[in-house]
Amino acid sequence: MVSTKPWKEKKELRIFLSYFAPHKKLFILDMVCALMIAMIDLAFPFISRWCMYTLLPQNAWNTFWAVMGIVFVFYILRSVFTYIIWYWGHNFGILVETDIRRDLFRHIQKLGFDYFDNNRVGQLMSRLTADLFDITELAHHGPEDIFVSAVTITGALIIMFSIQWKLALVIAVMIPVFLAIVWSRRRAMRDASRRVKQTTASINADFESGLSGIKTAKAFANETTELHKFDTANGSFKNAKYQYHRAMGIFNSVMEFFLCMLSVVVIAVGGALIMTGQLTTIDLIAFSLYVTTFVSPIRRLAVTSELIANGTAGLHRFVELMQTEPTLTDAPNAVALQNVSGEIQVEHVSFAYQENRAVLHDVSLHIHPGETVAFVGPSGGGKTTLSQLIPRFYDVTAGNIRIDGHDVRGVTEESLHKSIGVVQQDVFLFAGSIAENIRYGRLDATMEEVIEAAKLAEIYEDICAMPDGFETNVGERGVLLSGGQKQRISIARIFLKNPPVLILDEATSALDSVTEMKIQQTFEKLSKGRTTIVIAHRLSTVKNADRIAVIENGRISELGSHNELMTRNGAYAALIHFQELKE
Repeated sequence: MVSTKPWKEKKELRIFLSYFAPHKKLFILDMVCALMIAMIDLAFPFISRWCMYTLLPQNAWNTFWAVMGIVFVFYILRSVFTYIIWYWGHNFGILVETDIRRDLFRHIQKLGFDYFDNNRVGQLMSRLTADLFDITELAHHGPEDIFVSAVTITGALIIMFSIQWKLALVIAVMIPVFLAIVWSRRRAMRDASRRVKQTTASINADFESGLSGIKTAKAFANETTELHKFDTANGSFKNAKYQYHRAMGIFNSVMEFFLCMLSVVVIAVGGALIMTGQLTTIDLIAFSLYVTTFVSPIRRLAVTSELIANGTAGLHRFVELMQTEPTLTDAPNAVALQNVSGEIQVEHVSFAYQENRAVLHDVSLHIHPGETVAFVGPSGGGKTTLSQLIPRFYDVTAGNIRIDGHDVRGVTEESLHKSIGVVQQDVFLFAGSIAENIRYGRLDATMEEVIEAAKLAEIYEDICAMPDGFETNVGERGVLLSGGQKQRISIARIFLKNPPVLILDEATSALDSVTEMKIQQTFEKLSKGRTTIVIAHRLSTVKNADRIAVIENGRISELGSHNELMTRNGAYAALIHFQELKE
């Protein structure tokens, strides 16, 4: 059973740091290199002061140039450490991002159909991409920048106190004030960043919808309407960015004022101490060098504040989604379906997608192993809904559904879905080759088995006529194929899967009459020895079904064979007569 309890109990920071553990060697390498850079930066003003006090007055040229050579070597090492930080440090961040994205995608896969009914693809894409990029930057730069800044500032203050404690004390008092301002502004930037991310997710969803429906927009000459929708979403993003940059502007203006005042205070107080004989010019130069050393870590803290604002906002959205409970999970004692015969019992089933809006009302139906049952009736009657409850895409609101005597809620979802093959009216093909899409029915299938499945689905000749054959790219969602070709490839997938239970939801709706007739004959062969549920509006395709269930207003109003229902002259007979008149 999937549980989100650990995600709800742990603090976000603890969750974030838990992703460091598998890559701690890289993290330690990054921190050691950052420490070495900080030590080199601290050493330069100290060495400069020593040279001005000792070597230069003594004209110790050989020693002076030897020291300068050592400094040169250290700065070469500094560049090596910088390379390691930028290359291996970023690799560390990428590894953290990869692990987080893996866990997030794995969790999204476990969410039920109802979650995807209510959440747009573009919003989920934003969480998988933009949000995680900000987390990566925080993982790499956040600890490193805070560590380097802390070491540099602390080390510099210690050395400055050893030179002149009064001037060092003035600087030491200013730094906490600055850090307090940074911390106070961080919350404002974090909140603004969250609003930007929420807006970005929304605008991505709008863009995805607009691009996916661009052909429809052109067909109805509604480009202006779509442009207006785009402008509205784009304007929301712009306003959210304005608020974020306002928060950043206030922060940076305060920071620049502090850095300028830091130099002014050093010169002012240092000058006063020189005039009173408490400080030398050389020491003032050393202080100025250390203040310059301050500038880099302080600017780092400024950038880090932005990283923390963006990263924590992304982390919050990541944890928020990871805390979302899947509505459908395996029961603790769930068993795997094995040797399925295909007996299906629907017992007093009611179902509602939303509370107080029931779609099915007290439906009962017993389907025998190997039997073919057709669901017919007006649109919106509940045919597809009932078929989706059998593989447990949704849980029943009341009653139960059993397969071979097992309540579907008491078996593992994996074994249930492997035992049931579904061909839907709305066909989805993955971007890739035809062979890859057919093989999706059984990933370990050989090419010969893929070809045989294509032949059974009456798509083999079409594929052979294509320039690249089975390696032909189907395009995004199969856009490069006709509707009938897409449907036949999805049917080939099911032939390859060869499950004991079939659900055919308008599986031949996109086919021409000749191909439909051939597919129906193949379906009849495939249906032998296995339980088949057929949903059809074209009633001529279900006349040979063992039984036909007429579903109206969420209830089974009639049940029987074609001949039996025609003899009753009820709802089914009326549907047949109506379609005959239309034809």
